[in-house]
Amino acid sequence: MITAIYSLHLLVSMALIVIVLLQTGKGADMGAAFGGASQTVFGSTGRKTFLTRLTAGAAVVFMITCLFLAWYSSQGVSKGVMKNFSESPAAPGAPAGATAPAPLPGTEAAPAPATGEATPAPSEGQAAPAPESPPAPAPPSAPPAP
Repeated sequence: MITAIYSLHLLVSMALIVIVLLQTGKGADMGAAFGGASQTVFGSTGRKTFLTRLTAGAAVVFMITCLFLAWYSSQGVSKGVMKNFSESPAAPGAPAGATAPAPLPGTEAAPAPATGEATPAPSEGQAAPAPESPPAPAPPSAPPAP
């Protein structure tokens, strides 16, 4: 169904472009005004031509398909950006959305120290924790201009 509407919309839009380009402009008879042979320089155009009626019909079909496609595309869209967002609780003082990494298999998960607390000294037989290294600098994005 929707494929047929898309196809109809595409055909009508292409036809509308071709029909409008085939029509002569209202100023086309302007040159004849100096010769005195034209009756329709700025006046009424007489009866409507076939192309004028075809343009009106194609424009109506184009507008209807536009409205239907706009309505169809809005169906099933959530009403808010944060509708399905659920935040897991993080440590106090940690940035929002930050979570602790999962423990390795076969190891016990130790509670993470809160910010500002000193880490306990390792007991006898345990190795001291490795100091955290600073993040590596980002590569330059572009070479400097000469």
